[in-house]
Amino acid sequence: MAFYKDERLALFIDGAGLYSTARTLGLEIDFRKLLSEFTDRGRLLRANYYTTIVESDEYSPVRPLVDWLAYNGFSVISKPAREYTDREGRRRFRGNMNVEMSVDMLETAPHADHLVLFAGDGDLRQAVAAVKRRGCRVSIVSSIKGQPQTIADELRREADTFIDLADMSKMIARPRRDNETGEADQGDTYD
Repeated sequence: MAFYKDERLALFIDGAGLYSTARTLGLEIDFRKLLSEFTDRGRLLRANYYTTIVESDEYSPVRPLVDWLAYNGFSVISKPAREYTDREGRRRFRGNMNVEMSVDMLETAPHADHLVLFAGDGDLRQAVAAVKRRGCRVSIVSSIKGQPQTIADELRREADTFIDLADMSKMIARPRRDNETGEADQGDTYD
């Protein structure tokens, strides 16, 4: 990873995408470590975390994470998830934060040198291309090592640098908890 201590960094994290990629790789992200890792790599201007939240339920499983992130150095951008009924009559939710991420990336580009995008959706390719035209370097963090891979080929090709989340696991993941007591298994490695 090519980072320079004097460059201005901004992180854009697709919460659902990062969760899905980490789960595919068997990782649990430690957001404190993630923030520290990028604070050490340059002058971190902003760490944006994007997510949709199910508003109709009394308890949303993402709410404690969102609250923690908001109080610990992340800017949380959220919107309500849209509810729909699938063909089998089950209640489902969907939400997409690509427009919000794209607009924020374009607005941040004049103030940053390097944008780091934790996402894999090919729909973001045009936003990445536009940010690069404005002089920013763009690194994409996702994975080609999981099955299925969680990054669109066109997005990976558009980035200046692709970073596989699996390769960052020692830096930003919590130790895996494999036994019933919840203790970390000391024999696990993340290569």
